[in-house]
This record gives sequence, structure tokens and C-alpha cells, in this order.
Amino acid sequence: MQPCVYILASRRNGTLYVGMTTNLARRMTQHRDGVFDGFTRRHGVSRLVWVEPQHTIGDAVTRERRIKRWRRTWTLALIERTNPTWRDLYEEFFGPTDDDGAE
Repeated sequence: MQPCVYILASRRNGTLYVGMTTNLARRMTQHRDGVFDGFTRRHGVSRLVWVEPQHTIGDAVTRERRIKRWRRTWTLALIERTNPTWRDLYEEFFGPTDDDGAE
């Protein structure tokens, strides 16, 4: 899979999480299911608001670290440029979800 850097949010202008992965589908499932007892689970951060594919894992690590050092206003501006309504991009990447619990 292609490495990417992504940003999750709890809500518009809410708590942000910057991460990188080589398998966005698997990583999003982990975030949404609260698999790990970490930052995103504790802060309810699961809305995918920004994704940027990278050529290599090294590029992804470098980009993630750079964004994590940014001022919050710069990160918010990055999200707003490509996703001004802060919609959850999950369905655009992985299709609709069944949130009503019906099977």
C-alpha cells in the first residue's frame, strides 16, 4: 500500500491527531474501533479530515514530523484548504459505513 500522512479530528477545530501509515484502511479501522488505548481513543478523535499520499515511508515520516512541529493555526489552514467543511473523508476512501448497528 502507499504510505500516507493523515489528520484526524474530534470535530471542526477540535482535537487533532497527525499520523502516518502504509495501510490507511487498517489504521482507520483501528482508530474507529478504539483498538489501542492511546491519544485518539482518549480524546474521541476519529474523523478523517486530511490525507496526503507519499512516495516512500521515509517521506511520510518526514512529513508527519514536520506537521507535528507546526503551529496549530498552520495545521488548521492545511485542513481548510482541501476540506473547508471538515467533512469526514472516510466514506470517500472506503465507502459508506453502517452506523445504525443493523446487520
